[in-house]
Amino acid sequence: MKVIICGAGQVGYGIAERLAAERNDVSVIDVSPELIRNVRDTLDAKGFVGHGAHPDVLARAGAQDADMIVAVTLYDEVNMVACQVAHSLFNVPTKIARIRAQSYLLSQYQDLFAREQLPIDVIISPEREVAELVLRRIALPGATDVVRFAEGAIAMVAIECLDECPVISTPLAQLSELFPDLLSTVVAISREGRLFVPRSSDQLIAGDLAYVVTAKDHVRRTLGLFGHDKQEATRIVIAGGGNIGLYVAQTLEKRQSRTRVKIIESGRERAIAIADELRRTVVLHGSALDQKLLTEADIDDTDLMVALTNDDQVNVLSSIMAKRLGCRSNLTLINNPSFQDFTHTLGIDAQVNPRSVTISRVLQHVRRGRIRAVHSIGRGAAEIIEAEALETSPLVGTALRDLNLPSGIRIGAIYRNGAVLRPSGEFQIKAKDRVVMFALAEGVKSVEQMFRVSLEFF
Repeated sequence: MKVIICGAGQVGYGIAERLAAERNDVSVIDVSPELIRNVRDTLDAKGFVGHGAHPDVLARAGAQDADMIVAVTLYDEVNMVACQVAHSLFNVPTKIARIRAQSYLLSQYQDLFAREQLPIDVIISPEREVAELVLRRIALPGATDVVRFAEGAIAMVAIECLDECPVISTPLAQLSELFPDLLSTVVAISREGRLFVPRSSDQLIAGDLAYVVTAKDHVRRTLGLFGHDKQEATRIVIAGGGNIGLYVAQTLEKRQSRTRVKIIESGRERAIAIADELRRTVVLHGSALDQKLLTEADIDDTDLMVALTNDDQVNVLSSIMAKRLGCRSNLTLINNPSFQDFTHTLGIDAQVNPRSVTISRVLQHVRRGRIRAVHSIGRGAAEIIEAEALETSPLVGTALRDLNLPSGIRIGAIYRNGAVLRPSGEFQIKAKDRVVMFALAEGVKSVEQMFRVSLEFF
């Protein structure tokens, strides 16, 4: 696939890195010579210095032959115009744009992005995507990652196995026997930096991060089984009143009347503006690193600190400080990948990576076959994929134990006619089933092949 990426910042570079590693033909455009030099020096991708919305720059990048354009510059208007030019002049089939300003995303203006207006096929709003992820984490304390599939009927939760975890040292096959009515499957384990698909005889040990695919109604029971039966936070302090912090606070006000929220915002004008938009949330002006201000926010009586500023260092330090001052847990937004390896040892309970969220949304449209959703985990080491089985799929009509799936692939759940089904050895997938599965990076191409329409079908 030939892909043009406009914007070589953290998000654009991350997308280019992932797509180039999968041997796609990738071209990256940015106005910064330094960023383009970095792309050329470190990735198997072409780099072009220039404005991503200018026709001559797009032409040099090969837009006339491109299958997709992904516009993720810092400016919404540049992203929108780049998609328009790619459509009008070069007839690029798939156009993806990052839109950050929430006013563009209001429901009454959705016709703006229709094909006859601004022809954008996929709109990515990192702020909204991250905010929804934060809200899912708040709703399910104990899960370090939560993603929904099949219209929300299926969830993938990542659960840390602590020393007191009840299922430690129990073979996974035995867990299925002990809880036959639990619609949950451990599809992968991350242990000491290694991500792998477990065998039925494998056991979980303390320190493992288990990736579990489960029915929506069984998520809390699954968390409890792993020893994470914490109550949902009702006293929350949010550091950062930007688009993400404001969205989270507004949604919590709508959804949960018992939740008390306070926001700490460093910009005075922004603090005043969001205070006018919120009804019950207390807005405090100042730095989240100010111990006196944290004390004023009653951090010692807070269930959860959510750090959502634009500064990774402020997020990490304020989360650590809040914990030291008595806050029960924290959730931290971290953009820089180099920070993510050591934060847990500093006392960060859970983190959110906006780049990973954006890359997952793009991959959904890069993947071939009937791929409905993709979630990238472990910095691209693996993916959780939801795909629709076609009549010609080799998965259909054969017992799972006889499929001989490639190593590194594990089916977690099947969604059929509104019901969630747990896979077993004798289970047979039917056409139109939606299959949620785990695949290590080297197995993703095999998954694509399983869900593609073969030529014989025609």
